[in-house]
Amino acid sequence: MPAARSILHLDMDAFFAAVEQRDNPALRGKPVLIGHDGPRGVVATASYEARPFGCHSAQPMAVAKRLCPQAIIVPVNGERYGEVSEQMFAILEEFSPLIEPVSIDEAFLDLSGTERLLGSDEAVARRLKDRIKSELNLTASAGLAGCKFLAKLASDMNKPDGLTIIRAEDVERVLPPLPVSKLWGIGKVTAERLGKYGIRTVGDLFKQPVEWLKKHLGNDAEWYLDLARGVDDRPVTPDREAKSIGHEETFEVNVADADEIRRVLLDQAEQVGHRLRRHGLKARAIAVKIRYGDFQTITRSLTFAAATDATAELWQAARGLFDKWSFQPVRLIGFTAERLSTGQEQMLLFADPARQRHEKLDAATDLINAKYGNRTIRRGGAG
Repeated sequence: MPAARSILHLDMDAFFAAVEQRDNPALRGKPVLIGHDGPRGVVATASYEARPFGCHSAQPMAVAKRLCPQAIIVPVNGERYGEVSEQMFAILEEFSPLIEPVSIDEAFLDLSGTERLLGSDEAVARRLKDRIKSELNLTASAGLAGCKFLAKLASDMNKPDGLTIIRAEDVERVLPPLPVSKLWGIGKVTAERLGKYGIRTVGDLFKQPVEWLKKHLGNDAEWYLDLARGVDDRPVTPDREAKSIGHEETFEVNVADADEIRRVLLDQAEQVGHRLRRHGLKARAIAVKIRYGDFQTITRSLTFAAATDATAELWQAARGLFDKWSFQPVRLIGFTAERLSTGQEQMLLFADPARQRHEKLDAATDLINAKYGNRTIRRGGAG
Protein backbone atom coordinates (compact mmCIF):
# COMPACT_ATOMS: atom_id res chain seq x y z
CA MET A 1 0.00 0.00 0.00
CA PRO A 2 1.52 3.37 -0.97
CA ALA A 3 2.54 5.70 1.84
CA ALA A 4 0.10 8.48 2.65
CA ARG A 5 0.98 11.80 1.11
CA SER A 6 0.96 15.17 2.83
CA ILE A 7 0.25 18.01 0.40
CA LEU A 8 0.26 21.68 1.34
CA HIS A 9 -1.41 24.34 -0.79
CA LEU A 10 -0.33 27.86 0.06
CA ASP A 11 -2.16 30.90 -1.31
CA MET A 12 -1.22 34.49 -0.52
CA ASP A 13 -4.16 36.61 0.67
CA ALA A 14 -5.32 39.34 -1.76
CA PHE A 15 -1.69 39.39 -2.89
CA PHE A 16 -1.50 42.48 -5.14
CA ALA A 17 -3.63 44.60 -2.81
CA ALA A 18 -1.82 43.34 0.28
CA VAL A 19 1.58 44.31 -1.17
CA GLU A 20 0.30 47.80 -1.97
CA GLN A 21 -1.19 48.21 1.51
CA ARG A 22 2.02 46.99 3.09
CA ASP A 23 4.17 49.38 1.08
CA ASN A 24 1.83 52.36 1.46
CA PRO A 25 0.47 52.80 5.02
CA ALA A 26 -2.14 55.29 3.73
CA LEU A 27 -3.94 52.37 2.03
CA ARG A 28 -4.18 50.15 5.09
CA GLY A 29 -7.67 49.39 6.30
CA LYS A 30 -9.23 50.95 3.20
CA PRO A 31 -10.97 49.37 0.20
CA VAL A 32 -8.37 49.03 -2.56
CA LEU A 33 -8.86 47.89 -6.15
CA ILE A 34 -5.81 46.90 -8.18
CA GLY A 35 -6.22 47.40 -11.92
CA HIS A 36 -6.62 49.87 -14.74
CA ASP A 37 -9.11 52.68 -14.15
CA GLY A 38 -10.53 52.94 -17.65
CA PRO A 39 -13.58 51.98 -19.72
CA ARG A 40 -12.21 48.48 -20.29
CA GLY A 41 -10.36 48.19 -17.00
CA VAL A 42 -10.61 44.97 -15.01
CA VAL A 43 -10.01 44.40 -11.30
CA ALA A 44 -6.86 42.33 -10.81
CA THR A 45 -7.30 42.07 -7.03
CA ALA A 46 -9.75 43.53 -4.52
CA SER A 47 -8.58 44.06 -0.96
CA TYR A 48 -10.54 42.35 1.80
CA GLU A 49 -11.96 45.75 2.77
CA ALA A 50 -13.50 46.06 -0.72
CA ARG A 51 -14.97 42.56 -0.90
CA PRO A 52 -17.98 43.12 1.39
CA PHE A 53 -19.23 45.61 -1.23
CA GLY A 54 -19.26 42.87 -3.87
CA CYS A 55 -15.91 43.70 -5.47
CA HIS A 56 -13.77 40.82 -6.73
CA SER A 57 -11.02 39.96 -9.19
CA ALA A 58 -11.75 39.85 -12.95
CA GLN A 59 -14.69 42.20 -12.42
CA PRO A 60 -15.06 45.20 -14.76
CA MET A 61 -13.57 48.18 -12.94
CA ALA A 62 -16.63 50.29 -13.78
CA VAL A 63 -18.85 47.79 -11.93
CA ALA A 64 -16.52 47.69 -8.92
CA LYS A 65 -16.50 51.50 -8.72
CA ARG A 66 -20.31 51.59 -8.70
CA LEU A 67 -20.41 49.00 -5.92
CA CYS A 68 -17.75 50.76 -3.86
CA PRO A 69 -17.40 54.45 -4.86
CA GLN A 70 -14.97 55.11 -2.02
CA ALA A 71 -12.51 52.47 -3.23
CA ILE A 72 -8.95 53.57 -3.97
CA ILE A 73 -7.79 52.39 -7.38
CA VAL A 74 -4.11 51.49 -7.73
CA PRO A 75 -2.47 50.53 -11.06
CA VAL A 76 -0.94 47.08 -11.35
CA ASN A 77 2.74 47.10 -10.35
CA GLY A 78 3.83 43.77 -11.82
CA GLU A 79 7.50 44.42 -11.16
CA ARG A 80 6.93 44.82 -7.43
CA TYR A 81 4.61 41.83 -7.15
CA GLY A 82 7.13 39.68 -9.02
CA GLU A 83 9.87 40.71 -6.63
CA VAL A 84 7.79 39.79 -3.58
CA SER A 85 6.79 36.52 -5.25
CA GLU A 86 10.46 35.58 -5.64
CA GLN A 87 10.94 36.24 -1.91
CA MET A 88 7.93 34.06 -1.09
CA PHE A 89 9.17 31.15 -3.21
CA ALA A 90 12.62 31.44 -1.63
CA ILE A 91 10.97 30.78 1.74
CA LEU A 92 8.99 27.83 0.38
CA GLU A 93 12.15 26.21 -0.96
CA GLU A 94 13.48 25.94 2.60
CA PHE A 95 10.62 23.61 3.53
CA SER A 96 10.40 21.17 0.61
CA PRO A 97 12.27 20.36 -2.60
CA LEU A 98 8.96 19.44 -4.24
CA ILE A 99 7.25 22.73 -5.08
CA GLU A 100 4.81 23.18 -7.93
CA PRO A 101 4.12 26.86 -8.71
CA VAL A 102 0.50 27.47 -9.65
CA SER A 103 0.71 31.23 -10.13
CA ILE A 104 2.70 34.20 -8.90
CA ASP A 105 1.18 33.87 -5.41
CA GLU A 106 0.31 30.22 -4.84
CA ALA A 107 1.95 26.82 -4.92
CA PHE A 108 1.66 23.18 -3.89
CA LEU A 109 4.33 21.63 -1.65
CA ASP A 110 4.77 17.91 -1.03
CA LEU A 111 5.71 17.51 2.63
CA SER A 112 5.67 13.71 2.54
CA GLY A 113 8.73 12.26 4.24
CA THR A 114 9.88 15.55 5.79
CA GLU A 115 8.50 14.78 9.27
CA ARG A 116 11.79 13.49 10.70
CA LEU A 117 13.65 16.59 9.60
CA LEU A 118 11.01 19.31 9.97
CA GLY A 119 8.35 17.92 12.29
CA SER A 120 4.66 17.31 11.63
CA ASP A 121 3.03 18.72 8.53
CA GLU A 122 0.81 20.95 10.66
CA ALA A 123 3.86 22.36 12.48
CA VAL A 124 5.56 22.96 9.13
CA ALA A 125 2.51 24.77 7.77
CA ARG A 126 2.36 27.04 10.81
CA ARG A 127 6.09 27.79 10.64
CA LEU A 128 5.83 28.54 6.95
CA LYS A 129 2.95 30.97 7.48
CA ASP A 130 4.83 32.60 10.36
CA ARG A 131 7.94 33.06 8.20
CA ILE A 132 5.92 34.76 5.48
CA LYS A 133 4.27 37.02 8.02
CA SER A 134 7.47 37.97 9.83
CA GLU A 135 9.76 38.33 6.79
CA LEU A 136 7.32 39.69 4.19
CA ASN A 137 4.75 41.30 6.49
CA LEU A 138 2.02 39.55 4.49
CA THR A 139 -0.43 36.76 5.27
CA ALA A 140 -1.06 33.49 3.48
CA SER A 141 -3.75 30.86 3.80
CA ALA A 142 -2.79 27.20 3.76
CA GLY A 143 -4.53 23.89 3.31
CA LEU A 144 -3.18 20.46 4.29
CA ALA A 145 -4.51 17.19 2.93
CA GLY A 146 -3.54 13.91 1.33
CA CYS A 147 -4.02 15.18 -2.24
CA LYS A 148 -3.88 18.36 -4.28
CA PHE A 149 -7.65 18.75 -4.70
CA LEU A 150 -8.35 18.59 -0.97
CA ALA A 151 -5.37 20.80 -0.10
CA LYS A 152 -6.59 23.51 -2.50
CA LEU A 153 -10.12 23.16 -1.15
CA ALA A 154 -8.84 23.49 2.41
CA SER A 155 -6.78 26.63 1.73
CA ASP A 156 -9.92 28.41 0.48
CA MET A 157 -12.00 27.60 3.55
CA ASN A 158 -10.71 30.06 6.14
CA LYS A 159 -9.30 33.06 4.33
CA PRO A 160 -7.53 35.27 5.16
CA ASP A 161 -4.61 33.96 7.22
CA GLY A 162 -6.19 30.56 7.68
CA LEU A 163 -4.86 27.04 8.10
CA THR A 164 -7.31 24.22 7.39
CA ILE A 165 -6.53 20.51 7.54
CA ILE A 166 -8.59 17.82 5.83
CA ARG A 167 -7.50 14.36 6.95
CA ALA A 168 -8.72 11.12 5.40
CA GLU A 169 -11.20 10.65 8.24
CA ASP A 170 -12.65 14.13 7.54
CA VAL A 171 -13.56 13.53 3.88
CA GLU A 172 -16.99 11.97 4.44
CA ARG A 173 -17.92 14.86 6.74
CA VAL A 174 -16.46 17.77 4.74
CA LEU A 175 -17.16 16.96 1.08
CA PRO A 176 -20.85 15.86 0.80
CA PRO A 177 -22.45 19.18 1.95
CA LEU A 178 -20.31 21.34 -0.38
CA PRO A 179 -21.78 22.85 -3.57
CA VAL A 180 -21.06 20.64 -6.58
CA SER A 181 -19.23 23.62 -8.15
CA LYS A 182 -16.41 23.03 -5.64
CA LEU A 183 -15.29 20.08 -7.78
CA TRP A 184 -12.54 21.13 -10.18
CA GLY A 185 -13.94 21.52 -13.66
CA ILE A 186 -17.58 22.05 -12.72
CA GLY A 187 -18.42 25.66 -13.44
CA LYS A 188 -21.57 27.70 -13.18
CA VAL A 189 -23.23 26.39 -16.35
CA THR A 190 -22.59 22.71 -15.53
CA ALA A 191 -23.66 23.23 -11.92
CA GLU A 192 -26.93 24.81 -13.08
CA ARG A 193 -27.54 21.94 -15.49
CA LEU A 194 -26.96 19.38 -12.74
CA GLY A 195 -29.18 21.39 -10.43
CA LYS A 196 -32.12 20.75 -12.75
CA TYR A 197 -31.74 17.06 -11.86
CA GLY A 198 -31.54 17.77 -8.14
CA ILE A 199 -27.75 17.47 -7.98
CA ARG A 200 -26.64 20.50 -5.98
CA THR A 201 -24.02 19.14 -3.61
CA VAL A 202 -21.01 16.87 -3.86
CA GLY A 203 -22.99 14.28 -1.93
CA ASP A 204 -25.79 14.42 -4.49
CA LEU A 205 -23.36 13.77 -7.33
CA PHE A 206 -21.66 10.91 -5.50
CA LYS A 207 -24.97 9.06 -5.20
CA GLN A 208 -25.57 9.00 -8.97
CA PRO A 209 -24.84 5.90 -11.06
CA VAL A 210 -21.68 6.12 -13.14
CA GLU A 211 -23.55 5.56 -16.40
CA TRP A 212 -25.94 8.43 -15.67
CA LEU A 213 -23.00 10.74 -14.92
CA LYS A 214 -21.22 9.68 -18.10
CA LYS A 215 -24.33 10.54 -20.09
CA HIS A 216 -24.47 14.06 -18.62
CA LEU A 217 -20.80 14.80 -17.90
CA GLY A 218 -19.06 12.86 -20.65
CA ASN A 219 -15.61 11.35 -20.25
CA ASP A 220 -14.91 13.41 -17.11
CA ALA A 221 -17.60 11.65 -15.08
CA GLU A 222 -15.20 9.26 -13.34
CA TRP A 223 -12.81 12.14 -12.58
CA TYR A 224 -15.62 14.02 -10.82
CA LEU A 225 -16.58 10.88 -8.91
CA ASP A 226 -12.99 10.48 -7.71
CA LEU A 227 -12.92 14.09 -6.54
CA ALA A 228 -16.25 13.58 -4.77
CA ARG A 229 -14.54 10.76 -2.84
CA GLY A 230 -11.50 12.94 -2.10
CA VAL A 231 -9.30 10.98 -4.52
CA ASP A 232 -6.73 12.86 -6.63
CA ASP A 233 -3.57 10.94 -7.54
CA ARG A 234 -1.75 13.75 -9.36
CA PRO A 235 1.70 14.33 -7.87
CA VAL A 236 3.25 17.66 -6.98
CA THR A 237 5.47 18.29 -9.99
CA PRO A 238 8.37 20.72 -9.62
CA ASP A 239 9.57 22.58 -12.69
CA ARG A 240 12.72 20.56 -13.10
CA GLU A 241 10.76 17.27 -13.37
CA ALA A 242 7.82 18.59 -15.33
CA LYS A 243 6.80 17.11 -18.65
CA SER A 244 5.19 20.45 -19.31
CA ILE A 245 5.28 23.92 -17.79
CA GLY A 246 2.27 26.16 -18.01
CA HIS A 247 0.12 28.88 -16.55
CA GLU A 248 -3.66 29.27 -16.59
CA GLU A 249 -5.87 32.12 -15.47
CA THR A 250 -9.58 31.80 -14.84
CA PHE A 251 -11.58 35.03 -14.83
CA GLU A 252 -14.51 35.35 -12.45
CA VAL A 253 -16.24 37.51 -15.06
CA ASN A 254 -16.03 36.73 -18.78
CA VAL A 255 -13.54 39.05 -20.50
CA ALA A 256 -14.81 40.47 -23.78
CA ASP A 257 -11.67 42.45 -24.72
CA ALA A 258 -9.38 40.40 -26.99
CA ASP A 259 -6.41 42.71 -26.32
CA GLU A 260 -6.78 42.14 -22.57
CA ILE A 261 -6.62 38.37 -23.15
CA ARG A 262 -3.54 38.82 -25.36
CA ARG A 263 -1.83 40.77 -22.55
CA VAL A 264 -2.53 37.93 -20.12
CA LEU A 265 -1.29 35.37 -22.66
CA LEU A 266 1.91 37.36 -23.25
CA ASP A 267 2.53 37.49 -19.52
CA GLN A 268 2.03 33.72 -19.32
CA ALA A 269 4.50 33.15 -22.17
CA GLU A 270 7.06 35.34 -20.40
CA GLN A 271 6.67 33.46 -17.12
CA VAL A 272 6.92 30.07 -18.85
CA GLY A 273 9.98 31.16 -20.85
CA HIS A 274 11.71 32.33 -17.68
CA ARG A 275 10.96 29.04 -15.91
CA LEU A 276 12.28 27.04 -18.88
CA ARG A 277 15.57 28.93 -18.92
CA ARG A 278 15.91 28.82 -15.14
CA HIS A 279 15.80 25.01 -15.22
CA GLY A 280 17.77 24.51 -18.43
CA LEU A 281 14.77 23.20 -20.35
CA LYS A 282 13.50 23.73 -23.89
CA ALA A 283 10.11 23.05 -25.43
CA ARG A 284 9.41 21.26 -28.68
CA ALA A 285 5.75 22.28 -28.61
CA ILE A 286 3.31 24.70 -27.04
CA ALA A 287 -0.42 24.60 -26.39
CA VAL A 288 -2.95 27.36 -25.84
CA LYS A 289 -6.14 26.53 -23.95
CA ILE A 290 -9.22 28.72 -24.08
CA ARG A 291 -12.53 28.40 -22.28
CA TYR A 292 -15.35 30.58 -23.51
CA GLY A 293 -18.10 32.10 -21.41
CA ASP A 294 -20.38 29.19 -22.28
CA PHE A 295 -17.69 26.85 -20.84
CA GLN A 296 -16.78 25.36 -24.21
CA THR A 297 -13.09 24.49 -23.83
CA ILE A 298 -10.67 24.16 -26.76
CA THR A 299 -6.94 23.45 -26.83
CA ARG A 300 -4.69 24.01 -29.85
CA SER A 301 -1.02 23.09 -30.12
CA LEU A 302 1.97 23.81 -32.33
CA THR A 303 5.27 21.94 -32.73
CA PHE A 304 8.51 23.83 -33.31
CA ALA A 305 11.07 22.81 -35.89
CA ALA A 306 13.67 23.04 -33.11
CA ALA A 307 13.19 23.11 -29.34
CA THR A 308 13.25 26.60 -27.86
CA ASP A 309 13.23 28.52 -24.61
CA ALA A 310 13.07 31.95 -26.29
CA THR A 311 10.20 34.06 -25.01
CA ALA A 312 9.73 35.75 -28.39
CA GLU A 313 9.29 32.40 -30.16
CA LEU A 314 6.94 31.11 -27.46
CA TRP A 315 4.83 34.27 -27.65
CA GLN A 316 4.76 34.39 -31.45
CA ALA A 317 3.47 30.80 -31.54
CA ALA A 318 0.93 31.41 -28.78
CA ARG A 319 -0.44 34.52 -30.41
CA GLY A 320 -0.68 32.76 -33.76
CA LEU A 321 -2.82 30.03 -32.19
CA PHE A 322 -4.95 32.51 -30.26
CA ASP A 323 -5.63 34.69 -33.29
CA LYS A 324 -7.02 31.72 -35.22
CA TRP A 325 -10.02 31.59 -32.90
CA SER A 326 -13.17 33.52 -33.64
CA PHE A 327 -13.13 35.70 -30.57
CA GLN A 328 -15.93 35.70 -28.03
CA PRO A 329 -15.94 36.43 -24.27
CA VAL A 330 -13.32 34.32 -22.48
CA ARG A 331 -13.56 32.55 -19.14
CA LEU A 332 -10.07 31.02 -19.04
CA ILE A 333 -6.82 31.35 -20.96
CA GLY A 334 -3.81 29.09 -20.53
CA PHE A 335 -0.38 28.64 -22.07
CA THR A 336 1.75 25.49 -21.77
CA ALA A 337 5.22 24.54 -23.00
CA GLU A 338 5.31 20.82 -23.81
CA ARG A 339 7.68 18.01 -24.81
CA LEU A 340 10.43 19.43 -22.63
CA SER A 341 14.04 18.35 -22.93
CA THR A 342 17.41 19.22 -21.49
CA GLY A 343 19.44 17.87 -24.41
CA GLN A 344 21.30 20.14 -26.80
CA GLU A 345 19.74 20.67 -30.19
CA GLN A 346 21.75 19.75 -33.27
CA MET A 347 23.94 22.69 -34.23
CA LEU A 348 22.72 24.65 -37.22
CA LEU A 349 25.10 24.89 -40.19
CA PHE A 350 24.52 28.63 -40.35
CA ALA A 351 23.88 30.78 -37.30
CA ASP A 352 20.40 32.34 -37.05
CA PRO A 353 20.90 36.06 -36.27
CA ALA A 354 17.28 36.48 -35.14
CA ARG A 355 17.54 33.59 -32.67
CA GLN A 356 20.86 34.92 -31.38
CA ARG A 357 19.23 38.31 -30.73
CA HIS A 358 16.37 36.62 -28.88
CA GLU A 359 18.85 34.66 -26.75
CA LYS A 360 20.78 37.82 -25.84
CA LEU A 361 17.56 39.67 -25.00
CA ASP A 362 16.30 36.82 -22.81
CA ALA A 363 19.67 36.54 -21.06
CA ALA A 364 19.67 40.26 -20.32
CA THR A 365 16.05 40.19 -19.17
CA ASP A 366 16.68 37.21 -16.87
CA LEU A 367 19.77 38.91 -15.43
CA ILE A 368 17.90 42.12 -14.64
CA ASN A 369 14.95 40.26 -13.16
CA ALA A 370 17.25 38.07 -11.05
CA LYS A 371 19.01 41.13 -9.67
CA TYR A 372 16.07 43.46 -9.14
CA GLY A 373 13.12 41.10 -8.82
CA ASN A 374 11.10 38.88 -11.09
CA ARG A 375 9.26 40.75 -13.87
CA THR A 376 11.15 44.00 -13.28
CA ILE A 377 11.43 44.22 -17.05
CA ARG A 378 8.74 42.87 -19.34
CA ARG A 379 7.77 42.94 -22.99
CA GLY A 380 5.10 45.15 -24.49
CA GLY A 381 3.23 44.78 -27.72
CA ALA A 382 0.49 42.32 -26.88
CA GLY A 383 -2.10 44.34 -28.74
